[in-house]
Amino acid sequence: MAPCVEELDYEILLSRTTFAECSKLIQKRCREIYFVAPGYKIFNIYLIGIPPLPIGIEGDHILIAYIKPCHGAFTLRIPGGGEIERIRKELKK
Repeated sequence: MAPCVEELDYEILLSRTTFAECSKLIQKRCREIYFVAPGYKIFNIYLIGIPPLPIGIEGDHILIAYIKPCHGAFTLRIPGGGEIERIRKELKK
């Protein structure tokens, strides 16, 4: 079965907007930001969008821009769990 964002415990911070607006919100809210290429896998979901794609870490949560076809872009705040450490290790500056 393919992974689905609907299976995650997320909070919507911004909805039905542009990818650019989602990216701005992540960069404004988060001090720790990593930029990835489209296709980067997080929570078993492949991210899509206009590169570079921001992934923000805010405390123990991760902020991502998520594009839902026909509905626009959303900024999601998701409990990070082990993904935060994995991201830090893979993408450290």
